[in-house]
Order: sequence, then C-alpha cells, then structure tokens
Amino acid sequence: MGKPVKKAVGKMAKKALDHAPEPVKEKVKDTIKDKAKEKFVENVEDGIQSKVKEASEKLENAKENNAANVHNKAEEAKEKVQDVLLSVREKLGNAKEAGEEFQKKISSSDQNQTKTKGVSSLKGASDIKSSFNIKSSTDIKSSENIKSSKDIKTISS
Repeated sequence: MGKPVKKAVGKMAKKALDHAPEPVKEKVKDTIKDKAKEKFVENVEDGIQSKVKEASEKLENAKENNAANVHNKAEEAKEKVQDVLLSVREKLGNAKEAGEEFQKKISSSDQNQTKTKGVSSLKGASDIKSSFNIKSSTDIKSSENIKSSKDIKTISS
C-alpha cells in the first residue's frame, strides 16, 4: 500500500474508534496490540532471517573464493617448484659436462706428458755405450745365418 492510502485508512480507523462504544474500543485496542505484536515479531524474524541469509551467502562466496585462491596458489607453487627443479637439473647437467671435460683434459694431459720427457727420462753419462758395448765385425751375421724358406716351420710340423 502507498503512503496516502495508509494515512487515509489510519484516519478512518481513528474516527471509527472514537465513535465506537467503550467495550468495542477495548477489544479493538487488544486486537490492534496483538496484530502490532505479530507484525513486529514477523518483521524482526524476517529481518533476522534476511541477515542470516546474507551472512550465509557472504560466507559461501568467501568459501568459494578461498577455494579458488587455494587452487591458484597451489598451481603457482607447483609451477615454481617445477621451474626450480628444471634449473637444478640444467645446473647438474652443466656440472656433469664440465666434469667430463675436465676429466678429458686431465687424461689428455697425462698422454701428452708421456710424449714430453721429464728430467728423470734424460740419459746420463753412465747410459752412453762404451767401446766394449759396440759390436765387432764378428758379431755381424753372415749369409749363413739367414734363414731360407726350408727353415720356416709350418703348421703341420
């Protein structure tokens, strides 16, 4: 109902109450009090229920938002952990390659050291052959000492 209608009805009710007999006035007042009490209780209940519904909806929205945020944060954390693991894997791979290269360099430097002579591999004066160590003409093999094809052993013999 609009405000003008409520005002008109209120004025009519007051005039009817003023012109009514006393026992009717008492009953009308009691009825009005009961109706007002019921309306007040209904309004309070409706207000409380609407506030409870609002709070419940807000709580549900907050719960959904938090659940979505938790999933988003979990995904972000998972991605970060995977990135860190990949970078660690790459670093370990690089370290492995560097170690292998280092081993190759060491082994190749060992081989190169055998080619280059050190102080210990140089011959001294005692290593030089004397005249006694030189072969004489009698030590040289003659044509008689050369083997022929008859001297070569075969598999069957």
